[in-house]
Amino acid sequence: MSDQIIIKGLRLSCHIGVPEAERACAQILSAHLTLDVPPFPKDDAIEGTVDYKTVSDQVRELAASKERKLIETLAEEIAAHVLSSFPVTRIRVEIEKRILSDTDWVGVVIERED
Repeated sequence: MSDQIIIKGLRLSCHIGVPEAERACAQILSAHLTLDVPPFPKDDAIEGTVDYKTVSDQVRELAASKERKLIETLAEEIAAHVLSSFPVTRIRVEIEKRILSDTDWVGVVIERED
C-alpha cells in the first residue's frame, strides 16, 4: 500500500448540468480526492511529496474552465489531469452535487491508475 494524500470537501465552482438553464449559473460542487503517492519524505521537504495546495488550485481551475453536462465528465477530467501532472499512481475522485430537492446530494465516484 502506498502513502496517500486526501483532499476532502474541495469546493468547485462550475457551470454544469444537462439542461442549458442549469448550466447558466455557476454551481458549487464538493470534491473528495484520494491520491496514492510515493512514500512521504523523511527530510520534511515539500519537494519530496505532492503539494496538495497546487493540486487543489489546479482542480478548481480545471472545474471552472468550461461548461460540462455531466459530473462524470468532470470526474474523469480531474483524474486524468492529476495523474498526468503529479507523481500520483492512483486517484479516487468523488464529486457531490446538490441538485435534487429531496436528497442531500447526488454524486459519482471513480478510481483511476497511471
